[in-house]
Amino acid sequence: MMNWDKLICDKRFGLEHYHDPRRGSRSDFQRDYDRLVFSSPFRRLQNKTQVFPLPGSIFVHNRLTHSIEVACVGRSLATESAIALRAVHPNEPWTPKLDAMGEIVAAACLAHDLGNPPFGHSGEKAISTFFSEGRGADLKSELTPQQWADLTRFEGNANAFRLLTHQFNGRRAGGFAMTYSTLASIVKYPYESSLAGEKNKFGFFTSEKSDFVKVATELGMISDPGPNGEVRYKRHPLVYLVEAADDICYEIMDMEDAHKLKLLPTADVIELLLQFFDTDRQERMKAVMNHVDDPNEKIAYLRSCVIGALVNACADTFVANEQQILAGTFDGPLITHIHEPLRQAYRNCEKLSYAKIYSAPDVVDIELAGTRIITYLLQELINAVRYPTLNFSRLLLAKVPEQYQTDAPTLYGKIQAAIDHISGMTDVYALDLYRRLTGSSLRIVN
Repeated sequence: MMNWDKLICDKRFGLEHYHDPRRGSRSDFQRDYDRLVFSSPFRRLQNKTQVFPLPGSIFVHNRLTHSIEVACVGRSLATESAIALRAVHPNEPWTPKLDAMGEIVAAACLAHDLGNPPFGHSGEKAISTFFSEGRGADLKSELTPQQWADLTRFEGNANAFRLLTHQFNGRRAGGFAMTYSTLASIVKYPYESSLAGEKNKFGFFTSEKSDFVKVATELGMISDPGPNGEVRYKRHPLVYLVEAADDICYEIMDMEDAHKLKLLPTADVIELLLQFFDTDRQERMKAVMNHVDDPNEKIAYLRSCVIGALVNACADTFVANEQQILAGTFDGPLITHIHEPLRQAYRNCEKLSYAKIYSAPDVVDIELAGTRIITYLLQELINAVRYPTLNFSRLLLAKVPEQYQTDAPTLYGKIQAAIDHISGMTDVYALDLYRRLTGSSLRIVN
């Protein structure tokens, strides 16, 4: 059984020997949040696709706005849960630690998408398929089975853990030097890539396996080794709140974006969002909407009501299942355990999203273009790190920031450097580099 006294820990990764339990105007978990906000990887999220192409005249969400909203929802979720848990455990000496749940979850929510490459989830797929079915397949014999599993199942969540913990060239040990609890709270799949299964989900690369074990051991997370001794743990409990905040935001906000882009009619979205409430509440909400003429404002009002209802339901579910979560026996995300009619209404939103949103022509166009761009950049960069003395390789490597170890002593390390660079790119930068390398952006002056 895990316990909150160990699970909430402000020790900093890489700075363990400097650990100081002092208390100032900001807690260490608040420092995590602030450190992320002021970081370059977080700022770059503003030019990374969430679902729809980056905005033109109509605003839609990007990875940055999505992450900020998830952090807001996550903080509310965790704060509601902490209040209830304090009432459940009023006399425990560690009960005051529960007050930090909102700060930890908010910081983890800000960081949860930091490892995602450009062009949304299609970017992840482009990286993994480059190795599983593209030109990268020729490298399999030169890598260990575990390294190969990392590459063919590339996962943004694992890449976020690497980004936050890896010591890149010229940087300090411990990467971002985040607190142990914040780091553990972003790892939705706390096992290595060989256990990823058909969904290709895992929590850390081979290069960061020992780092994750160190964090998990310190926090008292439950070890659950795979059939062949693979590293696997039960989730840190706060992962459930981070995941729920993400589930709430991407599902509901994607619908609002689709409405703004006129992919979904106003009447259909109103009907779908009203399904989250009973008849009496629906009538009151309709009365409120009658005072508003702007369709976008009507949807925004309904969206806020739905998010509030889902936050309360997920917090209730978390607290009601606290013992199973601490024991590592709770199965599935919180959103699948909430009460009706919320659960069925959420399912209805999912069905509509897959039918009307994620298969929309603009979304598919982004996937096609992103796959081509990332595949080309991987091909050229990996060739450059393998054969750095070639003329084109020297020219290309000169454009790679020095923080990426392109001269790593192993092939796996060299490939990781290439992926680190590409996954950190914005959509705009990746497209621009692709055009420059292919010569399509050059102007010929007579």
